[in-house]
Amino acid sequence: MIKAILIDDEPLSREILKRYLIHFPQIEIVEECNDGFEGVKAIQQHQPGIIFLDIQMPKINGFEMLELVNPMPPVIFITAFDEFALKAFEANAIDYLLKPVSEDRFTKAVQKFLDKSTQPAATTSLLNAMSQTVSQSNRIVVKTGSKVKIIPVHDIQYLEADDDFVKIVTAEGTYLKNKTMSFYEQSLDPHQFVRVHRSYILHISQITKIEPYQKETHLAVLKNGQQIPISKTGYGKLKVILGI
Repeated sequence: MIKAILIDDEPLSREILKRYLIHFPQIEIVEECNDGFEGVKAIQQHQPGIIFLDIQMPKINGFEMLELVNPMPPVIFITAFDEFALKAFEANAIDYLLKPVSEDRFTKAVQKFLDKSTQPAATTSLLNAMSQTVSQSNRIVVKTGSKVKIIPVHDIQYLEADDDFVKIVTAEGTYLKNKTMSFYEQSLDPHQFVRVHRSYILHISQITKIEPYQKETHLAVLKNGQQIPISKTGYGKLKVILGI
């Protein structure tokens, strides 16, 4: 038996999918979720073989939810917004269904999953692409224990490389995200965030002064007193942004 979870804030949409899934007795719906917060908990609890996931939902969207899940289950995206479709297919998601979903189209998507003709693990590249969307460029969603926290980017003081993770430092605390520094360098607003060192990205509003340090390097002193090293290349970027 394959365990499935439906994650969609529209009850009617879930009811339609349940009706369609009656024709697949090998798939058992173990839980229905109204939003991404519920989805994260349900996936952790049940470790489903597949999820049917809406993208635009309250609180956190479907892509943000998937970033918090490890391991990531196979996904069939179901949404009313077709602007994401091309990138979804490029990322080799199992399938991408537009609402209203016809039974024939749904059947083909599920059969594709059962035939294993598409590898669902490739969804990672889709998440990276979708993190560039407006809603996600203004915030970062992190998981702390069993809780999910939404961090507005204007609350970030700096980001620091930490092995395979990135530390996101705010006045409230430090949070880990399984991303790369290059990812955040490309996705954060370059007028607000500058990669001043291979291990640091600074929110320029946090800088109180810049001091000379060792050979061709500098230190940025932040509002919280933290001193951040600035490489020669990073100093050049700061001079351009700050107009100095």
